[in-house]
Amino acid sequence: MTYLQAIVIGVLQGVTELFPVSSLGHSVLVPAWLGWNHLVGGEAADESFYLAFLVGLHLATAVALLVYYRRDWLAIGRGFIRTIRHRRIDGVDERMGWLLIVATIPVGVVGLVFEHSLRTLFAKPLAAAIFLTLNGLILLGGEQLRRRQRVPVVARSLSAAAAPSGRAIEELSFTEGTVIGSAEILALFAGISRSGVTMVAGLLRGLDHEHAARFSFMLATPVILAAGLYKLPDLLGSNGDGLHGQILAGSIVAGLAAFSAVRFLERFFRANTLLPFAVYSLVVGALSIVRFA
Repeated sequence: MTYLQAIVIGVLQGVTELFPVSSLGHSVLVPAWLGWNHLVGGEAADESFYLAFLVGLHLATAVALLVYYRRDWLAIGRGFIRTIRHRRIDGVDERMGWLLIVATIPVGVVGLVFEHSLRTLFAKPLAAAIFLTLNGLILLGGEQLRRRQRVPVVARSLSAAAAPSGRAIEELSFTEGTVIGSAEILALFAGISRSGVTMVAGLLRGLDHEHAARFSFMLATPVILAAGLYKLPDLLGSNGDGLHGQILAGSIVAGLAAFSAVRFLERFFRANTLLPFAVYSLVVGALSIVRFA
């Protein structure tokens, strides 16, 4: 792997992990489009240098999210300790901590059992293209269902501006949090976006786009971090030999790209929807199907 390839894929990982267009799918499709076939084959292998490289990028992305939401995580951590000490949930931070825990359990269990099999089976250009197209349909369908849910509310108001903007994250029940977190399971298929499907699930539970995005990003942090730590032996083992410089370069740009991406998206979703990302997924997915079929 060259340093140019490491930097390109690092930027790609940092951006697409948070943009609702699938980082796993792009880590397959972009090298395939660019003719970096030795990387494409490594994605679906049992063990490879490419997987070791991607571990470093995931860890860097998780660190960027932790840094960006550092105040939230510190408050949630203190709240979690209080719940253990007092054996009750009193405030917003306490509830948010447990909400994130229960929402992370489904993908944690399923990922631990099936991640390897799904990756080796579906992390191929054509499969990733098909799932990216499906990702576009999920985003588009989610927006349509969300709009239908809001029509009666707006109709009962004097104007659309008078309609409530949406529920707060802490108003979600633990069952609703588990449902939203379970949507992350779909992201085990290369081409389905983790942030995209959890945002759609959040929207359908009454969150607005800004709060759905925020919950999605915070929910992704422990999952990405845990996945990176679980695969850390690949990075530290023989698969990472001779790649430490490229891994460092790729990880640095991935972390910076992820930090910039989450900062941009939090502002973007204050006034915008998932529609641009749905169109992108449909167009790129369809073109990739034609290219790799």
